[in-house]
Amino acid sequence: MGEATPIKLVVGLGNPGKEYALTRHNIGFMALDELAKRHRAEFHRKLRFNAFISEIQYSTTPSLHYPILLAKPQTFMNNSGASVRALAAWHKLSPRELLVVVDDADLPLGTLRLRESGSSGGQKGLASVIQHLGAQDFPRLRIGIGRPAAERANQDLADHVLSTFDKSESPLVKETIARAADAIECALQFGITKAMNEFNKKAS
Repeated sequence: MGEATPIKLVVGLGNPGKEYALTRHNIGFMALDELAKRHRAEFHRKLRFNAFISEIQYSTTPSLHYPILLAKPQTFMNNSGASVRALAAWHKLSPRELLVVVDDADLPLGTLRLRESGSSGGQKGLASVIQHLGAQDFPRLRIGIGRPAAERANQDLADHVLSTFDKSESPLVKETIARAADAIECALQFGITKAMNEFNKKAS
């Protein structure tokens, strides 16, 4: 049984363009790509929202089906809120009907953190969404991408998040993206609280 305010729009944050496609900052895009793949859905560019949009059909019971929008803003990470605001306004959605999926360098790779609301925690894409919506009370899924490895401890954080994952990290990255998609599906079907209880665990 879903919550009183079901999620109707899932937004993954990242940067547009092939040069950023496999970077740590784009793991939000990767999670949405995995979710769309599971539902055999494709993304299409919508200029009105400056985003790639897809739609999946979801079921909370065998007889109840409803559409879920998936969006990947193309405004660059730090201005993600402009696209999110346009989407929310056009579809007449309240902040609580959104789920925003972002990377988090303060969480180890493999760790997921779902929250019902809160501050940006320094994540600039999330800060942009908060600014443009004028609200913090929307669910978000943070996906850990970790800090620079010991041998790169002096690397600037901006350079780190725009770097690609190391080859040695590939198996964990693949697993993390799959679990992020699992967490989104759990939130869609059973609500944020159950998804938080199930997925807010330390990486094994």
